Amino acid sequence: MSPRYHLAQLNIAKARAPLDHPLMKGFVDQLDHINALAERSPGFVWRLQTEEGDATAIRVFDDPLIIVNLSVWESVESLKDYVYGGEHLQVLRSKRDWMERLPAPSLALWWMPEGELPDVTLARDRLERLRLEGPSAEVFTFARPFSMPQRLGEPA
Repeated sequence: MSPRYHLAQLNIAKARAPLDHPLMKGFVDQLDHINALAERSPGFVWRLQTEEGDATAIRVFDDPLIIVNLSVWESVESLKDYVYGGEHLQVLRSKRDWMERLPAPSLALWWMPEGELPDVTLARDRLERLRLEGPSAEVFTFARPFSMPQRLGEPA
């Protein structure tokens, strides 16, 4: 039986102000609800979080205003359904109220063997590889997805 894979995703955003600033209140007020919505979504597997229940305090980049979201899903379709459907889409439409536009890719997707979880170093490296080399079987985007590998170590 060939191994199964899950989809890992990293997305980053640069806040317009520290999260305790009044400008960010609308974003911060929605975090718990949106994170809970993700966890109830079909295909959700795991997300990076602290004991407080989100990942906003986890520093992956030198800039303290860059926040990360790292999660694992059963498929590209399940993640896409969550991101672009329902309540999350409303938050996405308001993104510019709280986040600056980034000059480089802010979303990276890649396949991982089922049961493995990504760490922030791997995720940061995948995003950088996407920036430098563009989409490939090792790291890709919603716009240029790659299929799940058929066998361990085989490109998608």
